[in-house]
Amino acid sequence: MTNYTKLPAILLLADGTVFYGKAAGKIGTTTGEICFNTGMTGYQEIFTDPSYFGQIMVTTNSHIGNYGIHKDEIESGSIKIAGLVCKNYNIIYSRKQATESIQDYFQNDNLVAISDIDTRALVRHIRDKGAMNAIISSEITDLEELKQKLAEVPSMEGLELSSKVSTTEPYFYGNPEASLKVAALDLGIKKNILRNFESRDIYVQVFPAKTTFAEMEKFNPDGYFISNGPGDPSVMPYAVETINAILAADKPLFGICLGHQLLAEANGIGTMKMFNGHRGLNHPVKNIIKNHCEVTSQNHGFGVVPEEVMKSDKVEVTHVNLNDKSIEGIRVKGKKAFSVQYHPESSPGPHDSRYLFDDFVSVIKGELTW
Repeated sequence: MTNYTKLPAILLLADGTVFYGKAAGKIGTTTGEICFNTGMTGYQEIFTDPSYFGQIMVTTNSHIGNYGIHKDEIESGSIKIAGLVCKNYNIIYSRKQATESIQDYFQNDNLVAISDIDTRALVRHIRDKGAMNAIISSEITDLEELKQKLAEVPSMEGLELSSKVSTTEPYFYGNPEASLKVAALDLGIKKNILRNFESRDIYVQVFPAKTTFAEMEKFNPDGYFISNGPGDPSVMPYAVETINAILAADKPLFGICLGHQLLAEANGIGTMKMFNGHRGLNHPVKNIIKNHCEVTSQNHGFGVVPEEVMKSDKVEVTHVNLNDKSIEGIRVKGKKAFSVQYHPESSPGPHDSRYLFDDFVSVIKGELTW
């Protein structure tokens, strides 16, 4: 096990608030937009979720690292968060199946973190003041120097980040002899989405973020998928153009998270930066088409503008968040296209919403229309 000494570390928020803690992970400095996730489990899946690219994660669960790291519990090929803030940083882990400690994992992936922070106080502050940039350092103790570095960090609003986490080359996933084929636009796709397609006898070709519809069409897919991912959907005209081409060709289309926001953009509906966003494993959502509720896994800092959805003659609402009434799902009238804001692949999280992958199969087969 890697030697670990609790050196002093600092967390500075953009509004000037300072928290003092102990160094964890790599000794160094990191910046990003600070956000919090209320999930009590699944920290490794959260660390590797590409949608968190450029963000410093605060975990509200008091213990992180206590069940170690397992090589299969990843959503991408590397850690994607910019940094971690936690209360109790547990290097000693209790799970026999774990392959390494969180400290080894962070050091190997060069992740800077801070522990021994009053995360309850921090989360209350972020919840009240809203999302903002932050800096963690275990090597710089001068607050003025940290403030200067933090001032150089751009706002998440207006950032195009999907091209930074997308695959650079197309690749295949699943059984080539599967009964259906889906072309997936990788804007930061999670591995468990691909696992859900494979388990439904779907062969997937995953394409880089800026791939055109014409290029994807060469795969001769039965349907198209627009993935989750990081950044601001309003500055992604390349993806909107691809979605518009898919809609014009009247092909089956399913979008998740960022894919949901981009489907709205493609139908003339604006998106917005949320005050805090939704990040956790227990967000209640109502499916107003089926008149049932589901507990959902969520991770997004942007959303569609509800007033514009309600005024639109192109889409109809399918899902609504029961906490804040935000739009959680839409479908395009007269088309085979639908999307949800949350994560039905739920890794981590409850499996209440995995029926949406079955719905997509039904849309492809012509068994579900609206």
